[in-house]
Amino acid sequence: MSARAVAEPAPARTGFGFPKSVRLLKHSDFDRVYRQGRRYALPNMAMFYLRRDGDHPAQLRVGLTVGRALGGAVVRNRIKRRLREAVRLNLALPELRPEFPTDVVINPRKSVATVEFTALRTEVADGFRAIRRGKGAIRRSQ
Repeated sequence: MSARAVAEPAPARTGFGFPKSVRLLKHSDFDRVYRQGRRYALPNMAMFYLRRDGDHPAQLRVGLTVGRALGGAVVRNRIKRRLREAVRLNLALPELRPEFPTDVVINPRKSVATVEFTALRTEVADGFRAIRRGKGAIRRSQ
């Protein structure tokens, strides 16, 4: 029997990552948030959010939109990694989560790639606090 056959499996990671249960995945969900939701502007990003109706669990779902105008693939992927981590760290704080089921789309500006991570994390937390209070401009369909 080889050493590979008896090797132990990697330990399961718990409490890390950005699971599908907290992500917006469908184009229709993104579109609905943009058309019907509210917009909250921050220095390095804009947050669009919409309260979900129905019997969904009281949970925040987050989506990221990082367009080509922000840079090449390397820059866009770096922005997405930084934002996902900032969101993940802030989702761990119960005082920042809305009390109602909410969909959030974060639309970053180019400066997100270079801003200090602590400032980025604070800005995401400020956005979540504003969403919890229901602040932001109402988007009108055109």
